[in-house]
Amino acid sequence: QVQLVESGGGLVQPGGSLRLSCAASGFTFSNYIMSWYRQAPGKEREFVALIGTRSTNYADSVKGRFTISRDNAKNTVYLQMNNLKPEDTDVYYCKVSITGREYWGQGTQVTVSS
Repeated sequence: QVQLVESGGGLVQPGGSLRLSCAASGFTFSNYIMSWYRQAPGKEREFVALIGTRSTNYADSVKGRFTISRDNAKNTVYLQMNNLKPEDTDVYYCKVSITGREYWGQGTQVTVSS
């Protein structure tokens, strides 16, 4: 079965960095676009970044600060987050869509605070 497990979240000061990881299993990882989303309490989940075979795309709010990458040998997608701001505080989720069905991980909390 498809499984996505995020890790790497935590508490960081403004201006700091974190790297999130999402370990995938249960499907042919290299064949699929992988995405990161985030969600704050009471708000809708919002797109952060995605990565295909070669292409990437980012939300305007994170361009120039976040970098998405993947290691197909490890079935893992990463989100390097630099110059973090308090407004980046959210639960971060990875997602894959397979034959029209969306699969999500359990999320990892990122808190940016001094």
